[in-house]
Amino acid sequence: MCCILNIETATPVCSVALSRCSDVLFYKENKEGASHASLLGVFVAEAIQYAREIGLTLDAVAVSAGPGSYTGLRIGVSEAKGLCYGFNIPLIAVPSLKIMAENVILSGMDADYYCPMIDARRMEVYAAIYDRQLNEVRETAADVVDEKIYASYLKQGTVVFFGNGAAKCKTILSSPNAIFFDEIHPLASAMVSLSETAFLNRAFEDVAYFEPLYLKEFVAIAGRNKVI
Repeated sequence: MCCILNIETATPVCSVALSRCSDVLFYKENKEGASHASLLGVFVAEAIQYAREIGLTLDAVAVSAGPGSYTGLRIGVSEAKGLCYGFNIPLIAVPSLKIMAENVILSGMDADYYCPMIDARRMEVYAAIYDRQLNEVRETAADVVDEKIYASYLKQGTVVFFGNGAAKCKTILSSPNAIFFDEIHPLASAMVSLSETAFLNRAFEDVAYFEPLYLKEFVAIAGRNKVI
């Protein structure tokens, strides 16, 4: 039986879940965005305090591994690494898009394929495609959205598109096999079964060298009369 602290910060939603034996014991989330740096530490401290109150110790920390917000991922991974060093416990990395697909499949949404999308600005999205068994049938990539990019999957069957990047596709993908599912985010609560499976398989990361999947380099934009 493993007690895992799950951390998710890949998008504007910040969330933390404490899990044991597939049960979520403690959960906090904030959807306001741009507050990960101030909130994550508070959520983590509350989760650890709760674990102590009920007599549990952490066996591992799981973190959303990207793709997603450069800043959000760095905050989440830095927090996770610090905890792993401090408690001398292993680090688990869970793909952000797989977390989203797990969330939709658990909701009961039935389709042949599942395409989670995270906004990557302009007409780009970070996306992957999964089947009903959560097998990755097309690897994660930064896609420029057009009418052809997902055509081969839409010809084979129904594809559900979801995540904060999916809105870009609604006016472009006209296939009757395209389904859109709103208000889906990668959440720490949807990481639980994935992180526990990784723990049982001892699929751990090197705490010193692990880096999240950014896909694109960070670009800093200077305001007027500012130097960066």
